Amino acid sequence: MLRTPLDEAEINSRVAPYWRVSVVELTGSTQNDLLQLVESNNALDGQVIATEFQSDGRGRLDRTFEAPTQSALLFSFYIKPRNQRSEWGFISLIAGLSLVRAITTIDTAMNLSLKWPNDLIINEKKCAGIIAQTTNEGIVIGIGLNVSMTPNELPVSTATSLAIEGSTITDRNLLLSHLLNTFAELFEAWEEGSELLDEYASASSTIGKKVRIELPGGENLEATVARISHTGELVLDDGRHVSAGDVIHLR
Repeated sequence: MLRTPLDEAEINSRVAPYWRVSVVELTGSTQNDLLQLVESNNALDGQVIATEFQSDGRGRLDRTFEAPTQSALLFSFYIKPRNQRSEWGFISLIAGLSLVRAITTIDTAMNLSLKWPNDLIINEKKCAGIIAQTTNEGIVIGIGLNVSMTPNELPVSTATSLAIEGSTITDRNLLLSHLLNTFAELFEAWEEGSELLDEYASASSTIGKKVRIELPGGENLEATVARISHTGELVLDDGRHVSAGDVIHLR
């Protein structure tokens, strides 16, 4: 499959003026790179770093992630929310919702869902992951989307890619610009008071499911997910709220 390089000029010509996209050929991690710029006060609101390959990509809970060169869309962006910090937990869910809306707008045949907190799922397999890290004034969001990866390039059997699932979308320049613009649209709506809970619920494969949740401290619990709160927490049918953990859908 032809893998077209990322084109910084093309992407910037397609995105809203809010975004400032830089493309690097190789890096350890776009997330680390952007966090370092933020910590040194050299990052601007709306700054984006994308790469063709990262040797030390990180997902949630410091898990490693690696994809062959030009086979995935790997990027991080920095934003400074106006909403109260206590509400920032929902921002990573907005990023997931942006993936669903952007991809299905381009390819209406794709059947996507979101597994809480931050996995994009196609046919019960993971196609993308999201990491969110807060800073003093903002938040850095990192996204890894498997685009043209073949079955023998996948890291685990529970993963998939857009190409494997029959999507016609392989142009990462189009994908990145559309994803950023979609996120900006949803983020602006959220800052203006729209909770986006109904749209998220319609995309969620976790709400209504019986799940086992592996909490960061090692405790496990089982319950049915009733809803998502406006701060991005799982609300269980017994009233408990969960803000972090690994979720396993139980059949």
